[in-house]
Amino acid sequence: MQTFGRQLRRWAVLTAICLMTFVNSGCTLTGGVVSVLYEYVTFWEVPFPIPVSAYQSQRVEDQLDDNERFRVPILDPIEGENAPNFCMDPPSDDEVMKALPESPAGGFAFLNETHRNNVRIVKELIVDRMDDCKVYPLVGPARLHHCHYKCTVYYEKVLRSYWPIPFTHNDHTQEVVYVDKDHLIRCTGPATY
Repeated sequence: MQTFGRQLRRWAVLTAICLMTFVNSGCTLTGGVVSVLYEYVTFWEVPFPIPVSAYQSQRVEDQLDDNERFRVPILDPIEGENAPNFCMDPPSDDEVMKALPESPAGGFAFLNETHRNNVRIVKELIVDRMDDCKVYPLVGPARLHHCHYKCTVYYEKVLRSYWPIPFTHNDHTQEVVYVDKDHLIRCTGPATY
């Protein structure tokens, strides 16, 4: 009987310490989880959280990125005699890497892996000209500003395999990508004096 009393006291002390710790730590355990799930359900109007795989998430991000990337911007007219009429935004490194024809993604882990190391990108402006004013559908009168870039990508291509025969092959590679950054500039009316 003495052992039962000892066990009871031990559990009572342990329960009191746990209750004091949880109350003072700000942790709500089950009440917090239930309240978060309730807020999730009421906000998204979905009965339960739906897990999304990394593949689906990456596919949606790539789709949104493509929608943003292939959109032609329409700029307001630039007025004044000293207005800059030259290409001011070269392609980003991300745009250049996505424009490369051969992607290192793919292959099988440990069987055939391809990596790009020590990437260096050189961007050269090759075309910078403006067309005359024309009427474009859904835009109105605008001028097309042609900005074409020649991007040379220098990198070390690493081919690696671990099975059946382990090997690593390093190849210094150079690829050229042409990127168009064309955009429309609205035309202003005739000069009034």
